[in-house]
Amino acid sequence: MKNTKPPLEKSIVNSIIKYLNSLPYCRAIKVSGDAKRSGEPDIDCVYRGQAYKIEVKRSGGKATRLQKAILAKWAAAGAITGVVTSVDEVKELLGEEVK
Repeated sequence: MKNTKPPLEKSIVNSIIKYLNSLPYCRAIKVSGDAKRSGEPDIDCVYRGQAYKIEVKRSGGKATRLQKAILAKWAAAGAITGVVTSVDEVKELLGEEVK
């Protein structure tokens, strides 16, 4: 039996950005990580005029305390936030029907 590893976070991020940018009225970018942006969500997205801040994790991964705190600040400012592991979870976050 072949042991399959879960996809890398980078691969998941790329798939999500490709999906988001395929939607009408949507624009999404990968947030570059550096010391000044530590804890910031991986993806910035605006869909139908609503801001989304999305943290991506591998299956079973959890957001850090800092990441959770920053997501809470974004949510308080009006963004919809989420921690996701797949395109299907992004669809749920957006309120789209998962197909």
